[in-house]
Amino acid sequence: MTEITTLLVPVTDPAASARLYAAVLGRDPVEVSPTFVLFAGTGVALGLWKKEGVEPTPDPVAGGMEIGLKLADPAAVDAAHTAWGALGLTIAMPPRDLDFGRSVVVLDPDGHRIRGYCLADEG
Repeated sequence: MTEITTLLVPVTDPAASARLYAAVLGRDPVEVSPTFVLFAGTGVALGLWKKEGVEPTPDPVAGGMEIGLKLADPAAVDAAHTAWGALGLTIAMPPRDLDFGRSVVVLDPDGHRIRGYCLADEG
């Protein structure tokens, strides 16, 4: 069996993205270099990789995938909306109840989607 270990996201400015994701995730990165930043997760890590110099060259389509962040309850989704908006993130979808639960979507500076959510049966 192959293990999924790291989600690699191409970014323009790893240092700026690291500051932003540290605030969004509420934790510091475990690895930092001029071209790469790594955040440890539960089972899967998030790597922010400077897209200039990656081989093969990435051709990211912003919004073509999402980084999902499971939150504790519907109130936490609403609080994330407020906090992430205060960080200057673009709100792509304000908090809303969907078929699976409550969700909010913001865009990072490179246009990558970050979805905070709480499953309906857990909130």
